[in-house]
Amino acid sequence: MRVLYFGTYQRNYPRNAQVISCLRRAGVEVVERHASVWEGRRDNWAVGWSAALRMALAQAKLRWPHRGAFDAVVVGYPGHFDVPRARRLARKRPLVFNPLVSLHDTLVSDRGRFRRGSFAARVLAAVDRRALRLPDLVVADTDANADFLAGLAEIPRSRVRTCLVGAEERLFHPGWRPDDSFHTLFVGKLIPLHGLDVILEAARLAPELQVRVIGTGQLDELMKERPPNVEWREWADYEQLPAEYWGAGCALGIFAPSEKAARVIPNKAFQALACGTPLITGDTRGARELLVDGESALLVPPGNPAALAEALRRLAADHELARRLGAGGREAYEKHASEQVLGARWRSLIEELR
Repeated sequence: MRVLYFGTYQRNYPRNAQVISCLRRAGVEVVERHASVWEGRRDNWAVGWSAALRMALAQAKLRWPHRGAFDAVVVGYPGHFDVPRARRLARKRPLVFNPLVSLHDTLVSDRGRFRRGSFAARVLAAVDRRALRLPDLVVADTDANADFLAGLAEIPRSRVRTCLVGAEERLFHPGWRPDDSFHTLFVGKLIPLHGLDVILEAARLAPELQVRVIGTGQLDELMKERPPNVEWREWADYEQLPAEYWGAGCALGIFAPSEKAARVIPNKAFQALACGTPLITGDTRGARELLVDGESALLVPPGNPAALAEALRRLAADHELARRLGAGGREAYEKHASEQVLGARWRSLIEELR
């Protein structure tokens, strides 16, 4: 089987890299038809005339006919504006969309870039609906998100299937040997979804524990008033992240008390699990699709800094608990989110459409 991975997708984003890697591992030939829009930018959701111009130029490049045979087309993330072009290119061949998010949910509800009900918000909602209705299949990252996307587009739930995110195993693999001095690791964009305010307040409540934050984003201003026990690194090369996980006492997921946070399992969670690093994350419907509290992670109430601080103290004081959680998390990863498991899942979803 030969799959064309198509669009303005961000090539180095873990979801895209993982899907391509999984398909190839499952024996699928993947060829790429890519037009760059988001590469080389840390804030990939910045909205302005420059982004619009880059998107227009990329769409012009994608208009050229594709040379070479293929059996199915997969539109990568973020590819909402690419789906109509992909539909014409695929013709009667299967078209699969890997959206990961809703544009309206991300830019209006989550990040507040546009006012709810504004003209821009209505346009984003319309783009969402069209992008989700045109493909033969939409692949979501959790069942909770699949329910949301199907409802958003008003399409049958059977047209939205689930495949977890996973982690790139060429980088993220077992190797957890925490540093002598316990510290907690958070990696990711500083956006409302991740609950940065909850993490910082938990750090204030547990001043004896060290917290390392790696990333920048919309909430950089919060880091300027961080407590003394929080170290901030604005950037780390992707290839260096496994070593950060291996040396951390534990890793953090997401903690915002929002609807979107309740539906997703972030990349950072899968990366920690793949590395065998103990994970603490919000106790949500999405998280419980993969994790069991006290066995494969510690799950705490979203939006609750005191509960997070208490979980951090538990792990810092109990190395045996941390060891069990790391091993249990790795076991959950191998069973449900390894490249072998996800590759077979992606291949079967595409084959069902042929």
